[in-house]
Amino acid sequence: MRLMAMTILLTNLLLAGGAPAQSVPLSPDHPWHGSAEFNMKAYAGSIADSRCALDQSKTYSLSELIDLAEANNPATRVAWEHARSRAAALGITRSELYPTLAATALSQTDSVQAFFGDRFHGQTIQSFQLALDLNYTVFDFGARSGRIDAARARLLSTNFAFNDTHRTVINQVQQAYYRLLSAIGQEDAAQAGLTNAKSVQQAAEERLSHGLATLPDVLEARSATAQAEYDLQAVVGAEEIARGDLATAVGTSATVAIKVQPLDQWATPDSIGETVEQAINRAFAQRPDLMQQAAEIREANATLKEARAAYYPSLSLNASPAVPSVYAIQKPFDWSHTADLTGSLSFNLRWTVFDGGARKGRVVQAQADMRAAEAQTNLKINQIADQVWTAYSNLNTAFRQARAAVALLDAANQSYNAALESYKYGLRNLLDLTAAQRSLAQARSADVFARTQVLTTLADLAFTTGDSVQANKGRSHP
Repeated sequence: MRLMAMTILLTNLLLAGGAPAQSVPLSPDHPWHGSAEFNMKAYAGSIADSRCALDQSKTYSLSELIDLAEANNPATRVAWEHARSRAAALGITRSELYPTLAATALSQTDSVQAFFGDRFHGQTIQSFQLALDLNYTVFDFGARSGRIDAARARLLSTNFAFNDTHRTVINQVQQAYYRLLSAIGQEDAAQAGLTNAKSVQQAAEERLSHGLATLPDVLEARSATAQAEYDLQAVVGAEEIARGDLATAVGTSATVAIKVQPLDQWATPDSIGETVEQAINRAFAQRPDLMQQAAEIREANATLKEARAAYYPSLSLNASPAVPSVYAIQKPFDWSHTADLTGSLSFNLRWTVFDGGARKGRVVQAQADMRAAEAQTNLKINQIADQVWTAYSNLNTAFRQARAAVALLDAANQSYNAALESYKYGLRNLLDLTAAQRSLAQARSADVFARTQVLTTLADLAFTTGDSVQANKGRSHP
């Protein structure tokens, strides 16, 4: 199948070679379509699919899905290739510390009519030459080292960006995982609410059959059942979306249904054992995006060093040894030959005396870039502190809501059971019972939300402090 697609693509490219050149759209009111569109569709279809295959019968833990995402999410591959590109760029810059050596082989034949005495003589010269050209910058007052330091800082910045990509991918998987847990829990709660609504409806219809209730009571109960069914279907749709989000974050098709551990198997803590100051300081020490910003300051310093070096001279060496071998014949004489070692050795001292202020402008520009990078780092520090503070506060709020949700669910459950029993004996009206049923459904939903919110805010705190990437330190591939 892949071979067929490549064959079609090659055929289209060959046919397109004789087609007219690509043109712009004919008018602004219609989409553009052309032969190039078909070729690009074929080319896009031939690109290898990097999505991973998952066992849909297996129940995956969160840590397993995170490992799969780090290995298969395209974002980590992009960041890794960028880091490899920066490493290659550093190697290119480092090569300036070494001389360049080029070898040249020449062969030339000249046939002319040389005028000598009172007539022309036919003359042929055949030359062969092997030459070397050596160039080396002896010193440049830090220009090369500035470029190397800048390239090294760019590589460092890209490596931290790679780590930050992992941090983002991990957070995406965690958030999608917990949204799925919440959706599954909400579906269970909605299903339980539907069961309660059907119980209320059954009780109302039984009382109607015995002449103890009115038809409006039964209609009200049926309406509550229909509402519970409607709420259930909305939650089912949210669960399907959450499953697609999780599959996409892992790096597979959104249509893949991933089985996850149920919410009941998750132990949710009820407090955090550190102060917000400790969390903020830890974020300052390990957030990769802050380290990336610091690397950009180092790059700006190196660029400033290179700009200042332009005020000083540079000395370069050029050596060009050559071994020519020349054969010549001039009628009526015989062939003659000569060979020798020739070449040149030169030193080039270059010092720009006047450039119209270009060097001064580059220095000023580099200084401004450095100060901007420092200011951007301070801005990042303030943002990180605020993000950790917000995540820490949200986590404490989630703890309090989780405790309140447990009490709310217990009270609502008791209220519903008592209202149902009282209604069966004619001591409560249907409106009281349906109100208790709705309160119980809301309490179940609030309990699920509160439990998953604790997990979500814990993940947020780990994301804002940079804890999520510490376990993967030293990974050399996506």
